[in-house]
Amino acid sequence: MDSASPAMARTGLQPARRPRASAVPHPAPARVSVTIRAGFLPWVPFWLSLGIGGWFLLRDEPGPGFYALLALAAGMCLLVPPLVLGLARRDRCAWIWADRCRLSAMALFLVLFGAGLAGLRAHLVAAPVLEFRYYGPVEGRVIGIDRSAGDRMRLLLDRVVLDDVPPGRTPARVRISLMSPQHLPVPGQRIMLTAHLSPPSGPSEPGGFDFRRLAWFKRLGAVGHSRTPIMTVARPANDGALALHRLRMALAGTMRERIGGQAGAVSAALVTGDRSGISEQTNEIMRASNLYHIVSISGLHMSMLAGFVYAALRLAGTAAQGLVGPLAMPVHKLAAAGALAVSGLYLWLSGGGVATERAFIMVAVMLLAIIVDRRAVSLRTVAVAGTLVLLLGPEALTEPGFQMSFAATAALILVQEPWLKLAPRLPWWVRPVVVLLLSSVVASLATSPIAAVHFGRMTQYGLLANLLVVPVVGTLVMPGAVIAAVLAPLGLAQPALWVMGLGTQWMLLVAGWIADLQGAVILLPAAPAAVLPLLGIGAVLLFLGPLGETARRGALLVRRGAGATLLAAAALLWLTAERPAVLISPDGEAVAAMTPAGRVPSKPRGGSYAVANWLEADGDPAAQTMAASRTLWRGEYSDRQAELNFGGTGLRIRHLTGKAAKDVETIDCPPDLILVAATELRREGLRQRDCTIIDMAQLRARGAISISLNRDHWEITPADDQGHGRIWQ
Repeated sequence: MDSASPAMARTGLQPARRPRASAVPHPAPARVSVTIRAGFLPWVPFWLSLGIGGWFLLRDEPGPGFYALLALAAGMCLLVPPLVLGLARRDRCAWIWADRCRLSAMALFLVLFGAGLAGLRAHLVAAPVLEFRYYGPVEGRVIGIDRSAGDRMRLLLDRVVLDDVPPGRTPARVRISLMSPQHLPVPGQRIMLTAHLSPPSGPSEPGGFDFRRLAWFKRLGAVGHSRTPIMTVARPANDGALALHRLRMALAGTMRERIGGQAGAVSAALVTGDRSGISEQTNEIMRASNLYHIVSISGLHMSMLAGFVYAALRLAGTAAQGLVGPLAMPVHKLAAAGALAVSGLYLWLSGGGVATERAFIMVAVMLLAIIVDRRAVSLRTVAVAGTLVLLLGPEALTEPGFQMSFAATAALILVQEPWLKLAPRLPWWVRPVVVLLLSSVVASLATSPIAAVHFGRMTQYGLLANLLVVPVVGTLVMPGAVIAAVLAPLGLAQPALWVMGLGTQWMLLVAGWIADLQGAVILLPAAPAAVLPLLGIGAVLLFLGPLGETARRGALLVRRGAGATLLAAAALLWLTAERPAVLISPDGEAVAAMTPAGRVPSKPRGGSYAVANWLEADGDPAAQTMAASRTLWRGEYSDRQAELNFGGTGLRIRHLTGKAAKDVETIDCPPDLILVAATELRREGLRQRDCTIIDMAQLRARGAISISLNRDHWEITPADDQGHGRIWQ
């Protein structure tokens, strides 16, 4: 066999025919430079993500023609590999170029497939969205209980019935905040209460977080609040899923009671995923100390649990071999199978949220790799897990949890090889300390930019907090949970729960200490929408390995140079981005303008949700009342006026609310004025109608509005343009 055959066998490429011994030998085909089996798999989720992300970035919802073109282009991509193989076999094309064309076609197919998959998913989860504000009786089945950011308990209902609303327009799910403490129902129970409901809210400013998109994929068609007592309509049925959910909630309640306090609430969240017992104050100190990721069941908990069970079973199997001789199956495979079963049980016990499912898939792929004699920790296993998650729920790509967990895992795998070279040179007692420090630093470096983009904050001492807490979680909390589960049927779980409580108390103690340090949290201005895609694509191009086993060094350097350029462009774009001069809330109740002292809202109260989001996006820690005390606005509370000057270009704003917005007959509206009203104005009542009017009629149609200076004129940008919009708008 000629020298090119091994490489060709791996890729499936073969020469047209072997030369006979008597014939004049032809030069052997050049060695194929890339190997699909070895190098393409880690890139599969990347290409899928490009297609999915591109679909989410579309301004208008694509129609049937768009998907028809996608299908046509994808079909053409599938025709390329056999075509170029045929050309190569007939010596009409060099093998190296045939393989490159095939790889390019496969990459493009994955991009197109990702875009189509996202569109398909968005239509499969489609459910009615409430189109108006509703006040009246709400009946439904309880399927979830959690706590809001305002520290109020919330009920998630399905099988909803609304008074005088036909079933075809009734939301599939609604979420209601309880404004007063009361006895909570159990999952599966059918209840009735009187509530205020409204459609999911849009972004508080153009380009801001759009809750409507998140609600669409959760099939959440309305949100609201209630001040009335909950009435029981029917007892919970003995249906499987919700019966298990009730058992999980009962276990969480028992853990909170046995351990006590916020330590018990955190312990219950770590084991069952029920965070309803955690107060907002605890959540805040966990965020400020960069420990909030521990409260959410993710890859950290699943890997700790699986690692503990795997190690324990392997030790037990080794001991059993010493007593009874060789087992029917290798010990490490039996241990992996046991760890997989326990991880599946943990998935059920935790409620099977998106983050938990993602963590289980990743751990399951690694454990299955051990069972089938493959390398457990590698970029291939991460790629398989990422691909499965994207196939099951393409919207996961937009979630911080997905991005941060896979970024941290990939980064840790990339430093594994350098660590294996360094570890033998270190004393044995130093290695655990160094590996803990290295893993924490690498994971923090990989996730910090993503967290900063999503949450607009950097935690200065997050690395220190994780170094102090993560080892305790791994050695006390998660093992304690496993031991408690094993001993619970015997009534001996209390000692293990006590150990868990010690671990969570230590975590809360460290979180409180870190959060109180000066400069623990630094707020950052909101990043432009293009920053995160540039960061993601740039990081993959820079750090991911070559697309094959023997890629040419020049091509690799070019790709990494492009990745570094994209990262630099993202940083430059973020650093040079300017916040809007004026922001107007979707309900017209809040208007805020930027000044050298910071953003100034027109009123100290009103539109507090939008104003809080604006100040946070500015990187401004001031509360609304403090920001409103800055010098700018004048006039009565219902008729506020301001004059702005940016680079010599002036702007006058008048904000009308309450009675002033209804009585407009005496209002002048000159050309240099922007008139904002929290009601629909009767323009014929204005004495002069040459100004720019932004009233409720426009705000209902276009959402929140920003005003920015573009060279020498003011540019008005709505959150929802006047096109068709997206399916969730």
